[in-house]
Amino acid sequence: MAARHRRRTVTAVLAAVAVLAAVGASSGCDAVNKAIDCVQTADAIADSVTDLQQAVENAANDPTQAGASLDSIERNLDKIGDKTDNVDVNKAVDDLRKAVGNVRDAVENGDKTPDVGPVTDAAGELTKVCTS
Repeated sequence: MAARHRRRTVTAVLAAVAVLAAVGASSGCDAVNKAIDCVQTADAIADSVTDLQQAVENAANDPTQAGASLDSIERNLDKIGDKTDNVDVNKAVDDLRKAVGNVRDAVENGDKTPDVGPVTDAAGELTKVCTS
């Protein structure tokens, strides 16, 4: 299932980059660069979400991996937040940050199998707003 989600994310990212490249001729380069940065960072977040899902599945072997994946997602969220003033993107970033915080709290409270579904959903929404 993670591979299917990843494939959809990559397809959406590639489509968005193609559209942005075509739009680049008619709009300011700065706006296009910001949008491309958003898409690239959303793709990096998708990778981190996949890593988080795997880390949760393998928590018995290495419980530190979930924390590392959450840290990676948060670093990427900071990058998007610093580069955009788009209301929809900022809301998606905030929603994803909240979902990551909930998983982090669950892990810190000893939950060996926290529900990462809300993180996956929020990352999908972020990808959607970055590509629309």
